Amino acid sequence: MEQTAQDFGTGSLKKLLLRQAVPASVGMLFLTVNMLVDTILVGRWVGSIAIAALTVVTPIIFLMGSIGFAVGAGGSSVLSRALGAEKFDKAEKTVAHQLMLTTILTVSLMVVGFFFSDWMLNLFGAKGEIVEPARAFFFPLLFAGPLQALTSTGNAVMRAEDRARYAMVGMIAPSVMNLVFDVVFIRFMDMGVFGAALATSLSFAAGFLYLVWYFVAKSKIRLQFSHFVPDFKLAGEIGGLSFTPLARQSVISVLTILLNHQLIAFGGDTSVAVYGIISKMLMFALFPVNGITEGFQPIAGFNFGAKKYDRVQRIVKIAMTAAATLSMVIYVLILIFAEEIVSVFINDREVLEQTPNALRWVFAASPVIVIQLIGSAYFQSSGKAIKSLLLTLTKQGFFLIPLILILPKYFGIFGIWVAFPIADVLATLVTGSFLLASLKKLSDGKL
Repeated sequence: MEQTAQDFGTGSLKKLLLRQAVPASVGMLFLTVNMLVDTILVGRWVGSIAIAALTVVTPIIFLMGSIGFAVGAGGSSVLSRALGAEKFDKAEKTVAHQLMLTTILTVSLMVVGFFFSDWMLNLFGAKGEIVEPARAFFFPLLFAGPLQALTSTGNAVMRAEDRARYAMVGMIAPSVMNLVFDVVFIRFMDMGVFGAALATSLSFAAGFLYLVWYFVAKSKIRLQFSHFVPDFKLAGEIGGLSFTPLARQSVISVLTILLNHQLIAFGGDTSVAVYGIISKMLMFALFPVNGITEGFQPIAGFNFGAKKYDRVQRIVKIAMTAAATLSMVIYVLILIFAEEIVSVFINDREVLEQTPNALRWVFAASPVIVIQLIGSAYFQSSGKAIKSLLLTLTKQGFFLIPLILILPKYFGIFGIWVAFPIADVLATLVTGSFLLASLKKLSDGKL
């Protein structure tokens, strides 16, 4: 296989990060804008109950997509280090096993979702008026979910090949198509929530077709049938590193179950709709940080494989500085324009009154979370699966879930909103201490 990522070990780190992070950030921007516009269209053309239904269903489908993201991220850590060490046959086998693992896991989840749909929807908070629109949104996305997951896996491979622009197109094109289909199915054909789900499903299919085209026409990785012969040691290595982002999303799903039930208990359907808007803004606000994290990982992983540890240290500092700067700018804008942002989503008076202050509290400590995100990504890139897993779970698993269960008993719905900044600060302190200790060991040559 032709080497395609050799610049990772020799080029300017700032330019490399820019080359990787800008396309990733642009792609994620389109993805998050797509989610925002989807919510806006459903809120304005269908109603606040429809937003509550989307809030319930999205984490279930997102869990399926997160399998593709997890296998892509974990496998690409193996892939990047294999490219850095010039083990090209292992690199090709890694990609084949990523695709196999994603397919097996997501199709299995799809079958479970089909047979236990009512139980799953109820578990995630679909009650009362929310049930029917949630069901209409659920099934089209369930069957298209494996295609989205495979696209996410493929995007990670593209970035590991130093083909970030192709990964960007793979995120932008389906997002644009989804918005076009939204207008057609919701506005002109009046298909409501089902129309939104159908639009999203067709965009998943378009992303998958683009992935197939990339591997056939553009990728330097040439997959052969022999690469798909199961290698359990390699699958275990990929699975171990993939477990970190997958565990994070699993914990987020558990968090969503508890959060939706707490929101209904302490604030009713309106609070679920309020958090539906806030959750979309959380995705939007973090897009530059996530883009930089995605760009950082293949560079760090390659240099770990090539044993260029000084470059690893430098790329951590560069990525952290860039992410913190961009995050702060977006954070300030959201704080200042909270009312204007919320009014774009919906015209329901009760939701409009409650959301701005809740939004400000949830975002109160969000800039510091760059340390937690890039810190856990650093350990994943270096192949330290257990540390990466534990640090990834600190915010949602170790801090936010207990806080959401405890604080509302004393402070009502406000306790849910203030739990977010408290968890952000605690998770940052833990991750920051581990990251500093690891970078010091790297300086001393103690891996």
